[in-house]
Amino acid sequence: MDQYYQILSTCRIPGPKRDTVVHYSAGKTPPSHITVVHNFQFFVLDVYNSDGTPLTVDQITMQLEKIWNSSLQTNKEPIGILTSQHRNTWGKAYNNLIKDRTNKESVRAIQKSIFTVCLDAPMLRVSDEMYQSRVAAQVLHGGGTRWNSGNRWFDKTLQFIVGEDGTCGLVYEHAPAEGPPIVFLIDYVVKYMQRTEMVRSPMVPLAMPQKLRFNITPEIKRDIEKAKQNMNIMVQDLDVKVLTFSHFGRNLPKQHELSPDAFMQMALQLAYFRMYSICCPTYESATLRMFKYGRTEAIRSTTVDSLKFVQAMQDPSKQNTERLALLQKAVQTHKENTHNAIHGQAIDRHLLGLKIQSIEDLTSMPEIFMDTSYAVAHHFNLYTSQVGSKTDCVMCFGPMVPDGYGVCYNPMDEHINIAITAFNSCEDTNAANFAEAVKKALLDMRALLTETAATRP
Repeated sequence: MDQYYQILSTCRIPGPKRDTVVHYSAGKTPPSHITVVHNFQFFVLDVYNSDGTPLTVDQITMQLEKIWNSSLQTNKEPIGILTSQHRNTWGKAYNNLIKDRTNKESVRAIQKSIFTVCLDAPMLRVSDEMYQSRVAAQVLHGGGTRWNSGNRWFDKTLQFIVGEDGTCGLVYEHAPAEGPPIVFLIDYVVKYMQRTEMVRSPMVPLAMPQKLRFNITPEIKRDIEKAKQNMNIMVQDLDVKVLTFSHFGRNLPKQHELSPDAFMQMALQLAYFRMYSICCPTYESATLRMFKYGRTEAIRSTTVDSLKFVQAMQDPSKQNTERLALLQKAVQTHKENTHNAIHGQAIDRHLLGLKIQSIEDLTSMPEIFMDTSYAVAHHFNLYTSQVGSKTDCVMCFGPMVPDGYGVCYNPMDEHINIAITAFNSCEDTNAANFAEAVKKALLDMRALLTETAATRP
């Protein structure tokens, strides 16, 4: 449960060689403010009254309106864009930025805040079909410097994004926690918002939220320009496709006594095999929450059994009964691998620990880590995660390797939300094509289940 304590009032702080994660609510006086950013301008918004009671919804609304009205000019330098840079580059720019006392105090206010709220400019309207994919990309990176990428502080653990056009979501910095605590928070917030609040707001006028000042030297200006260029390149390169698979959800595999997660993973295997006529190293994240300070382990979805299943699906001479038996076997193997991973019995984190230990001890690197097969096995062309949520939402992240896909899915009872990412700079990958292949794989697997069930005596 440790990760629940790491989400609020936390920030990643850049260093010249390594970063640190600082948790500010561990002190005697935990932070009582959030930061709000609008048109690249940051404000401190105190969310507690002097007597320790939280502000009411009406009061927060009034304060947000004050922030909005006092930051309508967009001709400010997007200081937040610096946080999107490569960590070493940002580490140097950070030291340069905080030399100035005003800047240092402003940065500290952002870092210490409970979380950040980003009030975003509206996005360019697109077709309804593309809308969800556009929103996912916008929440992930802000859409580039012409849009909202400067309206962020990417080191902050939690940033809630609310667009002028109704876009809403959050982006989180991965160092302190995994997806499940974040999703639990989302579910809690959505449920909380459905309650009607009857608190009468005190008539005491609240002070104007404090605007954070930054002194921009020519050197800082240069760092911002470099960060802008780099961010735009990254934004242009990321291809995001959101697939709302509406034909069935997790209830279907459950009816056939199959694990919904393993079923989905086999669909990804089949889709990839059909597109590339080969299997690839596949990573699915498993939680190690039953261990103290546990983070993740890798479930390796590509197995001998998954290969046999996808080959049978492509072999016209195979009967459906045989294909179904192979699917059931592949699903069972995946279930066992998942069980082993969450109980600390997988291989990847143990090997990583040994590899890091040999680097730290400056001993000679064991041969296994220098072997080509080790490098190939860690080139995850499919980097996947199931993030189940009660809220009908979609999560996304980028691919792990230049020629790979990032796949995050949220299986609801009667539909599945899937976000697929790829890099435009790779000629071999295409998020929309892979989404189409996943859709076809899921439908073919449903047909396999229903047709075989119908022919049983």
